[in-house]
Amino acid sequence: MDFVKQFEMDEGVGFPGKTYITELLKPVFDDQKKYLFHAMFMIHKAHTIMLKEQGIISENDADRILDGIAKVESINKDEIEYSILYEDLFFLVESKIGEIIGEELAGKMHIAKSRNDMGEAMYRIVIRDYINQSIEAAKKLAEALLYQAELHVNSIMPAHTHTQPAQPTTFGHYLLAIYDNLQRDIKRLEQAYRTVNQSPMGAAAITTTGFPINRERVMELLHFDGLIENSYDAIGTGDYLMESAQALISLMTNCGRWIQEFLRMASKEVGLLKVSDAYVQVSSIMPQKRNPVSMEHSRAIASSAAGEGMTVIHMIHNTPYGDINDTEDDLQPHLYLGYQKALRVLKLMRAVIVTMNFDQEKAIQQAKNHMITITELADVLARDYQIPFRRAHQKASKIAKKALNLDKELYEIPVDQVNDWLEDVTLSNEAWDMIVDPICFVERRSITGGPSPNVVTEMIARRKNKSE
Repeated sequence: MDFVKQFEMDEGVGFPGKTYITELLKPVFDDQKKYLFHAMFMIHKAHTIMLKEQGIISENDADRILDGIAKVESINKDEIEYSILYEDLFFLVESKIGEIIGEELAGKMHIAKSRNDMGEAMYRIVIRDYINQSIEAAKKLAEALLYQAELHVNSIMPAHTHTQPAQPTTFGHYLLAIYDNLQRDIKRLEQAYRTVNQSPMGAAAITTTGFPINRERVMELLHFDGLIENSYDAIGTGDYLMESAQALISLMTNCGRWIQEFLRMASKEVGLLKVSDAYVQVSSIMPQKRNPVSMEHSRAIASSAAGEGMTVIHMIHNTPYGDINDTEDDLQPHLYLGYQKALRVLKLMRAVIVTMNFDQEKAIQQAKNHMITITELADVLARDYQIPFRRAHQKASKIAKKALNLDKELYEIPVDQVNDWLEDVTLSNEAWDMIVDPICFVERRSITGGPSPNVVTEMIARRKNKSE
């Protein structure tokens, strides 16, 4: 027996082939059952009500169809299994409704409705729910960030640029920056929700229908905010998928960046953050270890969630503008999984942030090191001694280099030595003490958006008032 015949004996020669079932139809069916089951019934009910109201089907027929829909919807979906008798969940559900009310009547509920517009509507219903959940979780995370920021408006710490200690700031100022970044991601999610929550129903296959349906009524029944007017656009567009993916990518990428910072701060070497015992794990061999694995997992899951979003965009890339499988059953689970992972990150990090502790004493000591107040020397020379700023910067740089050569911090150098190095400027003890003091450095940065405790307190108050 030749190779092809042997293969066909095992595979089958009619649709669907064995491999087609195991590698495509059944996995797709399982995903549809998992994610789209309830959205499908929402659409069946809304469309049937509209057909009745428009006089396209009788009230009696509509009532019987709705009764059949309700009975099938009440079935435990876990008990529904793939069958080769039905191409997908759509046809299986129609068949089960037909078993209750008769095939002819079950067929009437599909008047002026296609798998195309129904599928697009189901996807949008599921995605809007994930986005809504993410918005709520992100707002709770933001609330936790604001809570900790308010506790730490006076907690001096080093700010970093290029991963190096740069200037003093406060932990409250830093957390408020993360809060503001998160607020922009929430706005991106809200905009994605507005794009997603538009009804494609009534577009049918792609050119609407000859029946006198009311698309606006179905939109209303399904709680969509608006209608995708052009029927070709309703079926062909993928921008709601891309916008949802892009909002997800931005949210998770931004979260991953500050989670990485938190992990650095929680290291023994840095020692600024202490994660609650509820969110650390011990080593199997090293009894001294407190591993902040809640944050490690969050960082990894955030990257994975962003990856799911990138997959969505790549799957849409270069696909035809119309009904196409690339944007449907194979793509959708990536977006759902991405948002599921994002929700895990948002919830985990909220718990970590609400319960974490910040070592203020260690932080202010670190802010005294590495000469990170030296900018203030250049500012004092320019502001109080009228030295051109570029020359003032050069003088400050000279002091920093000499201190480095002596392996000393600025506060360890007496003002007389500094004045000798400056040559044509004489600083008082008080002026030098203020220059090397990170608290003074922060308090002087009191313009809009600066780290001064008064400024940060005002910023927090405005954000709290806005969120109420």
